[in-house]
Amino acid sequence: MKEMNFAEALAQGLVECLESDDRVVLMGAGFGGLTPYRSAYGPVRARFSDRISDPPIAELGYCGIAIGAAMTGLRPIVAMGTGAFSFEAFPQIANEAPQAYYGTRGQVTCPVVFHMMTGIRGAGALQHSTSPQAMFWNTPGLQVVVPGSPADARGLMKTVALRSDNPTIYIDHQRLQGATGMVDDTGAGETPLGVAEVKREGTDVTVVAVSVMVPRALEAAETLAKEGISVEVVDPRTLVPLDKDTILKSVAKTGKAVIADETQLSCGVAAEFAAILADEGFASLKAPVKRVAIPNVPIPYHEAEEIYITPTAERIVEAVKSICK
Repeated sequence: MKEMNFAEALAQGLVECLESDDRVVLMGAGFGGLTPYRSAYGPVRARFSDRISDPPIAELGYCGIAIGAAMTGLRPIVAMGTGAFSFEAFPQIANEAPQAYYGTRGQVTCPVVFHMMTGIRGAGALQHSTSPQAMFWNTPGLQVVVPGSPADARGLMKTVALRSDNPTIYIDHQRLQGATGMVDDTGAGETPLGVAEVKREGTDVTVVAVSVMVPRALEAAETLAKEGISVEVVDPRTLVPLDKDTILKSVAKTGKAVIADETQLSCGVAAEFAAILADEGFASLKAPVKRVAIPNVPIPYHEAEEIYITPTAERIVEAVKSICK
C-alpha cells in the first residue's frame, strides 16, 4: 500500500490497464483537465504515447470513433475534459453506446469508458462546473461510477476498463484531485461494481454521500460526534449498478437519512436516493429524508455566489441536526 492523491491513483490505474491489455487505448482532451494535478498523468503519456490519440476539440466525432472502436474489439478510455463537454457528444454517448448490446440481442458489446471531470471547482462557471451524472443514470444501458477516494479511483477504472463490456460513465470530481489515501500499488485489487462501502459506522443517522461529498460527510460526522450524534457514512461508489441493500440496511439501523450529492435538487442523484428510501425503506424512517444538494440554478462564476450554492460539510451538519433533535 502507498499513499497517493486521487490523480496519482487514477494515473496508476490507467498504467495498469494499459499494461494488462493491449486493446486498451486512450483518447480525448486529456486527464486532469486544467487542474494543478494534471502532471500526474505525464508518466502515462510518456510510456504509452503510441496508444494515445489527441483528436481535435470535436466531442461528437471522437466519441463516435471510440464507440466504433469498442464495437470492433478495442477498449477505449475517452477523456472528455469536463462533464459539460459530454453534452456535445450526447447523441453518441446516450443514443448509440448504450443501445449496442440490447439492439443486437447481445451480438455487439461496447466496452468504452467516458471519463469526465465534474462539479464545482472554483471559478469554473457555466461550462466547467456541470455534474451530469443524474442524466446518465437516467439512460438505460450506461454504467455510472462515482469514486470518492483514491483507492476507488484506481480500482473502479481497472474494473470498468478491463472487466466490463458495458459503456461506462466515469465521474471524476475536480476538487477530489488532491485528496489523499492509501492505494494498492502492487497491481492487484479492483473495486467491484454495485458494492457500496460503509466509510464510518454510526447509530443515529445515515448519510449517503456521493463522490466529493464523501470526505465532506466524514468531516461532518467528526463534527457531529463531538455533539453526541453518531453518523454512519455510506459511499455507493457506483450508481449503475446500485447497491440498494447496503443503504437500506443502514437506514433500517439508524432510522434517519441525509443524502449528500453535488447535483441539482430536482431530478438529481439525491432525489433518486430519496425516492428509493420512500419506496423501499419507508417503514424504517423516523424522520423525513433530507437532501444536501445544489439549488436549481446554473453554476455562477462569482466566488461568493459559488460558495453560497455549494453543498458543504457544514450543510450536512445542519441537515443532520434538523432531524436529530
